[in-house]
Amino acid sequence: MKKSNLILLLLVIIMIVPNPGCTSNKSNEQVQKADTLKTEIVKTTKLEKEQISRTIEYTSTIIAFEEVHLAPASPGRIEKINVEVSDRVNQGQILVQMDRTQFQQANINMLSLETDFKRLEELKKTESIADQQYDQIKARYEIAKSSYDFLSENTQLKAPFSGIVSGKYFEDGEIYSGAPVATVGKPAILSIIQINNLKALVSISSQYYPVISPGMKADVKSDIFPDIIFKGEVYRIYPTIDNATKTFIVEVKIQNENIKLRPGMFSKIELNLGKGSALLVPSIALVKQTGTNDMYAFINENNIAVKKLVKTGRIIDDKTEILEGLIEGDELIIVGQNKLETQTPIVITK
Repeated sequence: MKKSNLILLLLVIIMIVPNPGCTSNKSNEQVQKADTLKTEIVKTTKLEKEQISRTIEYTSTIIAFEEVHLAPASPGRIEKINVEVSDRVNQGQILVQMDRTQFQQANINMLSLETDFKRLEELKKTESIADQQYDQIKARYEIAKSSYDFLSENTQLKAPFSGIVSGKYFEDGEIYSGAPVATVGKPAILSIIQINNLKALVSISSQYYPVISPGMKADVKSDIFPDIIFKGEVYRIYPTIDNATKTFIVEVKIQNENIKLRPGMFSKIELNLGKGSALLVPSIALVKQTGTNDMYAFINENNIAVKKLVKTGRIIDDKTEILEGLIEGDELIIVGQNKLETQTPIVITK
């Protein structure tokens, strides 16, 4: 009797104690089901294009609008330099007087031949001289006159435009040798620059080539004068695009009547491309891919978060321009996006 009671007790214990394997499987199924049903609460907004003033900004160093390095065509002694560095000069003003010995000899020779030539011209009219003799004296006179004109231009160096002397590399009485000056890389006695107008060479992305045109207005800023906006305009557009950088060069002419700006100053050039529409999104809606410069956003598709890689443009106040990746009408997630992975179920709250 005792033995049968013991067996009955063991059977009851076995029935009461649960199977560990069955319990574990049931628990895992419940966790997986819970994970599958897990959702995130987010806020969204419909994307619409907005009217904006389209501008692009680049940086550049300001240079003189015109610059010339004055030097005679051949070596010689410098008789007199009439200006100093920083002097203002007028177009046509005589800046350098070279030695005049050769010039005076050329002048005497030309005047002598000119007298002979005019005498023979009179004889030619009456056919009192052979054509060969006339042609010979005419050729000699033209050669002498050409030599005189050449020495005249190179004995007195004149300012080709009104400007400022930016460099002086010799003194009175020194011999100009024709060798390049180290600081400018060219042969020169003086350097002249024009700065009442300046210019900047700007390398612009090739995508803007169709919309940049001569005369387009530009705003120019310098850190040295942070409260002043200088006016400029597109003066010249280079015809080729650099294959390595995919950029093209634009010359921007800068008004500088008050002579505040100077060559060598760093500047920011802002070109106004006119009005246009753009897709702008709140900057907080964008998430940066860890370890890269890629930006992405999440949109709602049937209550599922879908990750979109985007290409961004300018930042305007608290919004960022989207160039690629999103389209008008997309429902952009603007709150809760940092918790999302692609294909995460979402619940939209107001």
